[in-house]
Amino acid sequence: QVQLVESGGGLVQPGGSLRVSCAASGSIFSITTVGWYRQAPGKQRELVARITYGGTTIYAESVKGRFTISRDNAKNTVYLQMNSLKAEDSAVYYCNTVPIQWGWGQGTQVTVSS
Repeated sequence: QVQLVESGGGLVQPGGSLRVSCAASGSIFSITTVGWYRQAPGKQRELVARITYGGTTIYAESVKGRFTISRDNAKNTVYLQMNSLKAEDSAVYYCNTVPIQWGWGQGTQVTVSS
C-alpha cells in the first residue's frame, strides 16, 4: 500500500504564494498520473491539478494561471506551487492518483486570510 505524506501548508495573505509537497512511498508513483485535490469545509473534495508521468498538466478553471503542478519522479514527490492566492483557495490539500487508487494522506491545511 502506497503511503502519501503532504506538507508545506500554512497561513498566507491574499495575493501571496505557497508551495505544498506530497511524498509517496513506492516507485510506482513515477508511472502514474498524480493530482492535487482540495476540500474546503462543507464542500466536496475537488481535483485542482493533475500531471501525467510524462509531464502533461491539466488544471481546473478556478486555479488555471495561478497554480503550477510539477513532479520529481526520482524523489517520488509531487509539488503544487500556488500564486496569487485567494480566500476561496483555503482548504485541506491532498494528493492522490487520477483516478483515485490509493488511500488518502492526512493532507495539509492552506489558509488564505488577512
